[in-house]
Amino acid sequence: MNFLAHMLLSCESEELLVGNFLGDFVKNREVAGFSEGIQQGIRLHRLIDSFTDAHAIVRQGTKRMHPRHGKYAGVVVDVLYDYILANNWDEFGPGDLQEFANRSYSTLEKYLPAMPERLYSVVPRMIADNWVVRYGTHDGIEFTFSRLQRRVSRPEMLENVLTTLRENEKELTNEFRQFFPDIVKEVQYFCAC
Repeated sequence: MNFLAHMLLSCESEELLVGNFLGDFVKNREVAGFSEGIQQGIRLHRLIDSFTDAHAIVRQGTKRMHPRHGKYAGVVVDVLYDYILANNWDEFGPGDLQEFANRSYSTLEKYLPAMPERLYSVVPRMIADNWVVRYGTHDGIEFTFSRLQRRVSRPEMLENVLTTLRENEKELTNEFRQFFPDIVKEVQYFCAC
């Protein structure tokens, strides 16, 4: 799951959303420096990631991606799930996708001073380029993977993701529709605790 799914799965709580966003950007030793609500969001992010990675349906899709994308197959599935979520927002999300994104961006801007300094340029770029809505487009997928390729040791393993999407969109969509209700239930349980 990538940014869009993490934001959606934040139980409509600002601090959970911020922590859920920060989950990949903070180290364990840094967690204690945040408010309790943001710490809960970081824990939520990690729960979502571990639940997703262990889910049989997700593993099935990841296995199918492995021949082309190797060790990055899970990353490919995560981002393509955001593509599917964006393109099926009326089925899974509340209201209009752009309005949801705008509310999420406003929350991230509001809490930017509490974030690690390295995110001071990331969040404004995310908002300016409308990342979470762009996930629903082929251009957005190319944009996302071009950014990811600059940060990985084997960038060639992230080539041809649009080909992967075209070849697997039906299967990925079916798998997402089977998987997503399970993660929603898991998150609802987490938020109720």
